[in-house]
Amino acid sequence: MNTIKSLHNSSKSPSFNQLLKTALLALPALLMLFSCGNKDKQIGDQGAAQIASYKVLTLKHRQATIHSDYPASIQGLQDIEIRPKVDGFVEAIYVDEGSIVKKGQLLFKIKAPQYEQDVRTAEAGIKTAQADVNTANLQVNKVKPLVEKDIISHYELESAQYALQTKQAALAQAKAALVNAKVNLGYTSITSPVNGVIGSLPYKLGSLVSSTTTDPLTTVYNTSTVYAYFAMNEKKLLDFSRDSTGGKSIKSKLSALPEVSLILSDGTTYGHAGKVETVNGLINTNTGSANFRAAFDNPRGLLRSGGSATIRIPNVVKSALLVPQSITYELQDKRFVYVVDAQNKIKNVAITIMENTPGQFYIVTGGIKSGDRVIAESANNLKDGTEIKPVEVNDDIVYKDLK
Repeated sequence: MNTIKSLHNSSKSPSFNQLLKTALLALPALLMLFSCGNKDKQIGDQGAAQIASYKVLTLKHRQATIHSDYPASIQGLQDIEIRPKVDGFVEAIYVDEGSIVKKGQLLFKIKAPQYEQDVRTAEAGIKTAQADVNTANLQVNKVKPLVEKDIISHYELESAQYALQTKQAALAQAKAALVNAKVNLGYTSITSPVNGVIGSLPYKLGSLVSSTTTDPLTTVYNTSTVYAYFAMNEKKLLDFSRDSTGGKSIKSKLSALPEVSLILSDGTTYGHAGKVETVNGLINTNTGSANFRAAFDNPRGLLRSGGSATIRIPNVVKSALLVPQSITYELQDKRFVYVVDAQNKIKNVAITIMENTPGQFYIVTGGIKSGDRVIAESANNLKDGTEIKPVEVNDDIVYKDLK
């Protein structure tokens, strides 16, 4: 009886095979539902990842200094060639190349015996002329009382007086010859005409030199002040001449120019500022430029004649729109920046810039304006309409190098 009841109950409950079949039929639907949920989540994550964060800078006008650089050649205040005025042999050299000398210091001694002989001859001539004067004077003294007593005619006295004047003139001429001979002899001792530095010494002891020798004995460079010569082309010269700053005359414009810097050949800046003093009134037809001269103090003698450097002239722009060079890019000879609009979307905008730029910045003259927002970091291949998440940066940090 119990066996029959158990079989009856088992006939009413679902079998294990039926349950397994039901579960297998429901499994594909569950997998599809799970897969759709994950796909929706991935799409949402990818949509969020497309909006990238970028640093953004709001532009505004500020003061900047533009530098104009010009190659320059350096010359001393005085570059004096030392040449002999007399012919002779180099007997002594009292200085060496690169020596610092004072005005009047002895540099060379020229051996010229003929000038010593000229001095001796002139001295002997003076003695002869002096004796003739004395003789003529005695003749005057002899004739004068005789004329007064009418023993001889007055003509004899006048004749004696004229002879005395002739002898006195000859004495003066002999004295002048002595002075001239001593001057020529003095030329055999050559001294420095200025304070300066000795250049090269092409002639050695015993060399024959003369006033017509091609090379000088040496050159003395007075470099207490040095001149830096640089050229400005005709266009820039016209801009300089038309500039209303400093007045109408060239002299007043030069006076109004700020102090200039000298960039040495090793890239360092010379420790003393200079001043542009003159401009050549003639434009060189070969180069189309005019020469300017700037003066620099040289107390330590660091600058030498014949050197090369670069003149840097500052120009202060009181209101300039600056962008860092690093945030721009160049395409087909044009320069672009990424501008961010009010909807935080990107637009590639071409800009125009000035030729001379202050440091790591461009001065923008067109394409963008004050108040525009630009991406303030290096970015690549951002397309127009790309949405970003802007992160505003402090402009004081960006432009700290200008201070």
